[in-house]
Amino acid sequence: QAQLVESGGGSVQAGGSLRLSCLATGRAFSDYPMGWFRQAPGKEREFVAAVSWTGGQTYYGDCARGRFTISRVNVENTVYLQMNGLKPEDTAVYYCAARPPVLGGGGYSDSGSYPYWGQGTQVTVSS
Repeated sequence: QAQLVESGGGSVQAGGSLRLSCLATGRAFSDYPMGWFRQAPGKEREFVAAVSWTGGQTYYGDCARGRFTISRVNVENTVYLQMNGLKPEDTAVYYCAARPPVLGGGGYSDSGSYPYWGQGTQVTVSS
């Protein structure tokens, strides 16, 4: 059974860094675009970043651009999210997601296009 397992969350002070990992098990997602989303209490799920199956193309939400970096190592079945300059408003549960390739690409920020999701990892940033 295909699973995505996130790790690396935790508590950090504002300005600090965290590196989230997403390990795919049960099947290989090496040909699937992968994304990170987050959801804070009382808010809708928000697009953070996505990476093409080759890793050559990356996409970022406004909340992440300039501070976060998404990458992947296909031979390890792992996607990473390096988060620098964390702010209290980054506090949320972060989810890893995968979706089959779409002809023409696009729509990476659409959470509904991702059928595979992890359980999430909590990130808490204190001021």
